[in-house]
Amino acid sequence: MKIVKKILKWVSYILAIPAIYLVVSFILTAITVEELDQSSANNKTIYLQTNGLHLNIIIPKNDIDIDLLKNLEVMESQKYISFGWGDENFYINTPTWSDLTFKNTFRAMFLKSTTLMHITRYSYTSEHWIEVKVDTSELNKLNQYIKGYFKKDDKGNKIILTGFAYSTNDSFYKANGSYSVFKTSNTWVNSGFIKSGLKACYWTPFDFGLINKY
Repeated sequence: MKIVKKILKWVSYILAIPAIYLVVSFILTAITVEELDQSSANNKTIYLQTNGLHLNIIIPKNDIDIDLLKNLEVMESQKYISFGWGDENFYINTPTWSDLTFKNTFRAMFLKSTTLMHITRYSYTSEHWIEVKVDTSELNKLNQYIKGYFKKDDKGNKIILTGFAYSTNDSFYKANGSYSVFKTSNTWVNSGFIKSGLKACYWTPFDFGLINKY
């Protein structure tokens, strides 16, 4: 009987961990980090976009830093570029909620793994994108933040992942950093907003957290 009680006790502890994680996540998501310079002229526009799982930052091509744009596969007609960061295995095997499995989720959240930058190219804006007004300084900081996550080869070029893409309009590149339960594709976007001085969540693993702020 004592063994059963011990087992039940440990099971309750294990079940409590994800519950605590979710509660803390919702609390920190609700806390707003305000824009640092609210008096500035926000004359530039970027966008937030989600596929229901991964949150992305979309920047007009003309507002992308020349070094960030270097080596990216972009056609002349493509005017907007989406940037996302995440676990390599998760990106490849879990593009949507319907592809989600316990194995892929556990591996991404708790095991050290390689990461990718996901680039998608658009010719037009979409009504589903969320507009975010920024000033030049905030835009420059966001460019620098994104640029720092691209892994480079010995010649300083971005490293494209060959043989895999969701469509003809997107590409994957090798990235810096490690994905975890505390640093997801959505916290990456949120952290970029904080570092750029933009309004953001205090911390959030959810795609809706930052979108709801705008």
